Amino acid sequence: MPGFDDHVIGLALRNLARHRRRTAIALAAIAFGVIALLLVGGFIEWAFWGMREGVIQSRLGHIQLTRPGYFELGTADPYNYLLPDDLGETVDLQAVPEISIVSPRLAVAGLISHDEVTTGFIGEGVDPDKDAALSRHLIISEGERLDAHDPNGLLLGAGLAETLGVKAGDAVVMLVTPRSGGVNGIDATVRGVFHSASKEFDASALRMPIETAKKLLRVTGAHTWVILLNQTENTDRVLHELRNRYPEAQTQVAFTPWYRLADFYNKTVKLFSRQMDMVRLVVALIIVLSISNTLVMTVIERTGEIGTLMAIGYRRRYILQLFVSEGVLLGIIGGGLGAGIGVLLGIIISAIGIPMPPPPGVDVQFAGKIMITWPMVAGVIALALSTTLLGSLYPAWKASRLEIVNALRHNR
Repeated sequence: MPGFDDHVIGLALRNLARHRRRTAIALAAIAFGVIALLLVGGFIEWAFWGMREGVIQSRLGHIQLTRPGYFELGTADPYNYLLPDDLGETVDLQAVPEISIVSPRLAVAGLISHDEVTTGFIGEGVDPDKDAALSRHLIISEGERLDAHDPNGLLLGAGLAETLGVKAGDAVVMLVTPRSGGVNGIDATVRGVFHSASKEFDASALRMPIETAKKLLRVTGAHTWVILLNQTENTDRVLHELRNRYPEAQTQVAFTPWYRLADFYNKTVKLFSRQMDMVRLVVALIIVLSISNTLVMTVIERTGEIGTLMAIGYRRRYILQLFVSEGVLLGIIGGGLGAGIGVLLGIIISAIGIPMPPPPGVDVQFAGKIMITWPMVAGVIALALSTTLLGSLYPAWKASRLEIVNALRHNR
């Protein structure tokens, strides 16, 4: 009797070719599901990428260096978590080739007033020269960025500017509680208004030159050093290297990756990932039902043929392998066909662009893209294979359990 490797695959291919219409319908269902998963998944992947890079290159950087416990306890007692200005003598971040920018930041909180309106703010003192490169995704909707030669110039979040009723060029008054106690304040000018990826952040955020923040708080040093890498994919590797090179217990510094600080991003990714899982489940069910229906109809039509095969000596195991092979071949061909078409459509759609509405309060429109990755392609092909295999099991088992006599009588 012919073995599995010699004849099953070839016979399965011939059987698929004999029933062209049914095979075409099954392949179309599989390919359509794969294409849909790739396009929807690619768009969501692009949205995740845009959110991720927006958070990194507008607020967080890739890694933040702080005193241990700063993010947990620093809000209540910020002055005990300051990093000294000369920390660079013991922590040499420039020795890591993947690091492109290191910029200090000093947290400032207080009150800001314009005319009769007074509200609270949560601000940061930043290095104006380095912050321009570090915050490339921070959208300046009005005015211009900070300038080291204008120490009293401020950047206000769009929500904060709207609350105060100010625009670029307007004068404001800032009041804070310095380290020594009491109240300290300055007259400042709004240099510009910005939008970030978070509306809540923009509602209370402002930025100023770090030297101005130091004078306001009457301190030296910074609360954080924001580290920007050449590629986001290097974050975990560089983080591991920095933690090994500068142990927290010895240096009294801690390194925190961006994804530990991006709570809104993490919740959004979790939400959309669950939705994609539901889409995958629906597509898998469609493929399973399609393959199962196709092969069940094939078993009915080929009952006499199955009986003949078993009558001349083919075992039930061979019949089982034959129908499972047909299902798997449908998965391979349909998955490969759908992946190829999906990738091509993704490239075409990305080249044309998907018109996207601007974020609230921003006049600049942008075009969405389809970001298909190789792991995504491998995942949908694996899904096609696994679902076609699952869908072929029952028809294959049904075919292999046919009684020879009854099967031979079927076509009479």
